[in-house]
Amino acid sequence: MNELSYRALVWLTYRLAATVALGLPLVLLIWSAWRREPVVQRLLGLYWKVASLMGISLLLLTDERPLGYVTAVVAPVLMVVSVWFWVDLNEELADQPPWRPLPLTVRLWRWALSGFGVISLVMTATGLRCMESQSSPDCSAWLEAPQGIHRGVETLFDFVFGGQWTEAVAAFVGYAALVAYLAGLLQWLLVRLPRYGRVAGEF
Repeated sequence: MNELSYRALVWLTYRLAATVALGLPLVLLIWSAWRREPVVQRLLGLYWKVASLMGISLLLLTDERPLGYVTAVVAPVLMVVSVWFWVDLNEELADQPPWRPLPLTVRLWRWALSGFGVISLVMTATGLRCMESQSSPDCSAWLEAPQGIHRGVETLFDFVFGGQWTEAVAAFVGYAALVAYLAGLLQWLLVRLPRYGRVAGEF
């Protein structure tokens, strides 16, 4: 695979993430709040908590931190698991009339997200070699989107707060968020999962 085709696949992965993992669930969240569908709101609330790892990955990759490649691999897997894992939410969604637009769209989105998760896992796994050296053009392809987003945030941050949002600051925020994320995940694994299992409840 040549450099241009690999770069195109990397950008396709980012564009799919922006559409399937960010855009659609945001629309569904607003839609479910408007329609007052608590089961969809709970599912999406849990999804966004898990999906924050993707944002953490972007923050780390902004400053070319190798750990960002690892979290970029793990994030789509956890995101897919988060929308299928909960027994009570699955049962409530299954009980919804199949012709209703919102439940039907949620079902279609979950399958689309699963497809994206497979594509993203395959692609981001190829980026793990960049943990050792980021000098190759293939590795720079993974950094283009995070650093492009960073430039936009930097301009906005400077305009609103009059301060500097540097790559190092982004990485620091990413590391701090990752510590909080891991603490929450560990608490769920050790406390909530043994107690409640796959029941989301009011979590």
